[in-house]
Amino acid sequence: MPAHKLLLLLIAMGLFSGCATSQPRKAPLRTVAKVDLPRYMGDWYVIANIPYFAERNNYESIESYALRPDGKIANWFRFRKGSFDAPQKRMDFVGRITNPQTNAEWRIHFAPFISAAYLIIELDPGYRWVVVGHPSRRYGWIMARTPTLPEQTYQTILKKIESQGYDPKAFEKVPQVRPRGA
Repeated sequence: MPAHKLLLLLIAMGLFSGCATSQPRKAPLRTVAKVDLPRYMGDWYVIANIPYFAERNNYESIESYALRPDGKIANWFRFRKGSFDAPQKRMDFVGRITNPQTNAEWRIHFAPFISAAYLIIELDPGYRWVVVGHPSRRYGWIMARTPTLPEQTYQTILKKIESQGYDPKAFEKVPQVRPRGA
């Protein structure tokens, strides 16, 4: 099996492993009321996430989205592994809206028969930041249109996701800006 297909399979297996748990059942995640898809499209810097193996030790992670003529969403993920100086890598996926009334529930397809839930659970009214969740709560992403967020905004987001049953301590910041002098 080619290395990139094996990586995709392992990512999907990791995402699905969170579906079965012995923890007490939590209420389903609440998505936002409505997402304006054209406004949502574009680049989103990954400010913080609950990293799984493919996202650990990533730098300059950026999720990008574009509407396709067939109604699906082109999704590509760019990152550097291990340092700001590492070569940029890119992975391409396809998203499909599963709730067209809100546009806040998607499935991201990693391969023809492998997909994962993508739930927009918090969204700044100005589309400056977003929180994407997964039903298991073992995965989550805080993203912004800019490489950094003010610390007060970040702390407010953490309080919002805690009210949805996430552990804010599980989120790790993704290095986006090379420190001065480095």
